[in-house]
Amino acid sequence: MAKQDMPAGLGSATSAAAVAESGLPLDDRIDELRGQFPILSRKTYLNSNSLGALSLRSVEERRRFEDLWHEMGAGAWYEVWVAKLEDVRTLFGNTIEADADTIALMSSVSAAVSVVWGAIAAKVRGSGRNKVVLTELDFPTVGHHFLSQRANGLEVEIVPSPDGIHVPLESIRAAVDERTALLATSHVFFTSGNTQDAAELTRMAHEAGSFILLDAYQSNGQLAIDSGALDVDFLVGGALKWLCGGPGMAYLHVNPDVRLDPVTLSWFGVQNQFLFDIRDATPREDAKRFELGTPAAGVAYTAAGGLSIVLEYGIPAIQQRNRLLAHDLRERLSDLGYRLHQASDPAARSALVLVEHDDAAAAVRHLAAHDVIVDHRGPLVRFSPHFYNTLDDNQRAVAALSDT
Repeated sequence: MAKQDMPAGLGSATSAAAVAESGLPLDDRIDELRGQFPILSRKTYLNSNSLGALSLRSVEERRRFEDLWHEMGAGAWYEVWVAKLEDVRTLFGNTIEADADTIALMSSVSAAVSVVWGAIAAKVRGSGRNKVVLTELDFPTVGHHFLSQRANGLEVEIVPSPDGIHVPLESIRAAVDERTALLATSHVFFTSGNTQDAAELTRMAHEAGSFILLDAYQSNGQLAIDSGALDVDFLVGGALKWLCGGPGMAYLHVNPDVRLDPVTLSWFGVQNQFLFDIRDATPREDAKRFELGTPAAGVAYTAAGGLSIVLEYGIPAIQQRNRLLAHDLRERLSDLGYRLHQASDPAARSALVLVEHDDAAAAVRHLAAHDVIVDHRGPLVRFSPHFYNTLDDNQRAVAALSDT
């Protein structure tokens, strides 16, 4: 295992004990909360940044969708399912302090990035802005889309990281210039848990005359986000991870001040969709103009269950609990001499806890054999405690890891 000699005085006994004694936010409801997620009765689940645990509420919601399908058939579309899709737009909006009419439902972030870039590319064509700026720590799906456009003349600048943990703001600022059409980057980096200053990124993009797209998939649900205060042009995320809503349901938030129309228009994106007029391609005024075809009603029901639980307990309280859980986990790992892959500034750390290991994949398999579910990225074992986890979960996970 990858360990380091620990400096004197860096032990966790005092602070970990203080956390345990004072308790964590939501402790007064933790039994009720954990009872909503059956996997927690069998596993120590610390992998919410890969897939949030499935709740009984999501199962019930999905069953309701199936019952309506049995009962009403296609009639469910007009009487129930279209309204449910609007409910999910509202729920996603509530997680980022945004109105429902700024939310477009998407099947994935890849779909959202594609439709956003199509609209921007049409807007800036002939202006000399033919560059997109990314960082090397962003999730690959964002880079893959833009790299595929280089054959069409797009310049892609990928800003390097000096340490694999963060990307200096000054390096991003230097890359975003008068030729930049879009800065597309992450709120939280998936291989370090480092949180970027989204407000400053937005300022630097706008000062350069560029749009900004913020990938919040790794942050939405574990960190409080106010999209209006950030003034970001586009923000993408999904239900899969911290929002505990399962795969297949993502979203695109469009700043209401951004007036761009998609070049790929679907029937859910037009104003009078249920007139079924093939000659009328008038885009909707709200963010739904970016939606790509019929949203998946079944996964919307599953997503609604997870989203409603997260919002019920409150993202600010969840953020506080997760920070303390992550802090406790880091200290337990440090006490055993593990090298943590983390920001030097504690304020920049999120609930992702990454530790170096000589064989991270084998360590994850070993932990799974002991009913502890985590993940790995390259040489890093990645823990992601969430609001349903406890200090006891941390203790079990670290004990199992120490046996590898």
